[in-house]
Amino acid sequence: MTEEDILAEFRAAGALLEGHFILSSGLHSPRYLQCARVLMDPARASRLAEAIAATIPAELRARIEVVVSPAMGGVIIGHEMGRALGVEAVFVERPQGVFELRRGFRLEPGQKVLLVEDVVTTGLSSREAMRAVGEAGGEVIAAAALVDRSSGGADLGVPFYPLLRLDVPAYEAANLPDELAALPAEKPGSRKAA
Repeated sequence: MTEEDILAEFRAAGALLEGHFILSSGLHSPRYLQCARVLMDPARASRLAEAIAATIPAELRARIEVVVSPAMGGVIIGHEMGRALGVEAVFVERPQGVFELRRGFRLEPGQKVLLVEDVVTTGLSSREAMRAVGEAGGEVIAAAALVDRSSGGADLGVPFYPLLRLDVPAYEAANLPDELAALPAEKPGSRKAA
């Protein structure tokens, strides 16, 4: 898929939003990709996962034994990545504010993991999920995402394969440009604003 093909999928789903958004990271942005909307069509989610899988080198793909994704945003794309790679997919969640495996999910000692996110902005959530994988005995050997909006700033410590790199400005709340500050802020993600 080309970058324009990918953006066309987001536009077709009404998932490319413009306004004033508070991201999960706490940063503010004039654009938001609502990955839940683009993934609500199973055929589209499957196409996007297959396109992500195609970006991962074959020798690395062959080593992946399980896909782990953080809940909520990564669950659907993680499941579809498991399907695309022919491996199981599980997720970590934060019942007490820290990612952990639950629901009977387990990783074998040293099991090779692909961490899959919907969107990476700062990489903090990914690194927290990777820590949980390590604590559960797995080894993250690569990460992937539908969208990297970190402007190249997210260092996950492993090879990272985003389907789309989208450079959209993000601002601290105290440093908003006037045109963004003039708009009411929305928090469209899975975590409520503090």
